[in-house]
Amino acid sequence: MIELSEAEISGRLKEAFSKEEGTIPPESPETHKFFNNPITLAAVLIPFLRENNQWNLLFIRRTIDQHEHSNQVAFPGGRTDPDDGSPENTALREAFEEIGLYPRDVQILGRLGDFITVTSYRVSPIVGVIPWPYDIKLDPREVSRVFTIPLEWLANPNNYEIRQHALPTPFDPLPVVYFHAYDGEVLWGASARITLALVNILSQ
Repeated sequence: MIELSEAEISGRLKEAFSKEEGTIPPESPETHKFFNNPITLAAVLIPFLRENNQWNLLFIRRTIDQHEHSNQVAFPGGRTDPDDGSPENTALREAFEEIGLYPRDVQILGRLGDFITVTSYRVSPIVGVIPWPYDIKLDPREVSRVFTIPLEWLANPNNYEIRQHALPTPFDPLPVVYFHAYDGEVLWGASARITLALVNILSQ
């Protein structure tokens, strides 16, 4: 998987997406049914980059004053605006707003099927390659840090586990993916689920 070319990554993404288009993948239970909140459309960018002669993924840590995802590790992204026109445009706009990544510098490779989060978002993950190093400019209102994790490390099953996450009564606990700490950061929840889905696609 580590030696996959950009064309091979794109091909595997397109093949997987064509099989699940219009469905919610099994990795993403419809947890919004536990709550009364309406579904909000959103998109994230999964930035691939070459560092130390291997593929890495870029992540952000959100600031502590974000209401729903405060201080969490995530991919750049956010809610869809009416003028975006596509999930790709949403992901690119949000990445520019949050970390100063210009859309022209992103080579889109494909996308994953949508994920429903426990906070009632329907998230479209968009995969792209970015140049590295890059002159990152954080929006301090939303992002406190940017860091990278090697794809090979993320693909190692010894580096993550499933834990039971408590939900409000009367619902049963929900299985949640937690990665071990990397560079002082813990990837878990929806972003971890998306990461595992990507790893599974690229490992086939």
